[in-house]
Amino acid sequence: MSLPLNIDLQQILLHWMNLAILTGGLYFLLFKPVKQFMDKREAEYRQRDGQAAEKLAEAEELKAQYQAKMDAADEEIRQARSKAQQAVQQSAEEQLAQARVQAQQIVSQAQAEAVSCKERIRRESQKELKELAAAAAKKLAIRSEGGKDLFDQFLDLTEGGEQPHEKR
Repeated sequence: MSLPLNIDLQQILLHWMNLAILTGGLYFLLFKPVKQFMDKREAEYRQRDGQAAEKLAEAEELKAQYQAKMDAADEEIRQARSKAQQAVQQSAEEQLAQARVQAQQIVSQAQAEAVSCKERIRRESQKELKELAAAAAKKLAIRSEGGKDLFDQFLDLTEGGEQPHEKR
């Protein structure tokens, strides 16, 4: 049987059979093992992804725990800092009170010394005044013996007049 355009049905059927055998062989030799390998690989990656998600969840939980611990530590530090500041302030107030007491003692001691020094100076000045008055009286007595009136001699001395020489 001869078909137009030189087409041979037997050849076409043989080519179709060869194609079916080749496709079946390639399916069983290449596609099926590659598909199994790919499925196995996908399952492994899904397992790894699940493990990574579990580890990520654990890490997030651990992070939350650590953050809570850090917050608690920060609160403890804040409280300790507050206590330390209060202790420092109390210590400063105590030292200030002690300094005020010492200053008051120093002032009262200085006032007592000033009073005693004033009294001593007053006694010394009274003693010197007595000595000066006695010396002046002696000089006046000695000068009055020279014949001038004491009042006149005093006036001469104050006006810058003659100063009589002392007799010793």
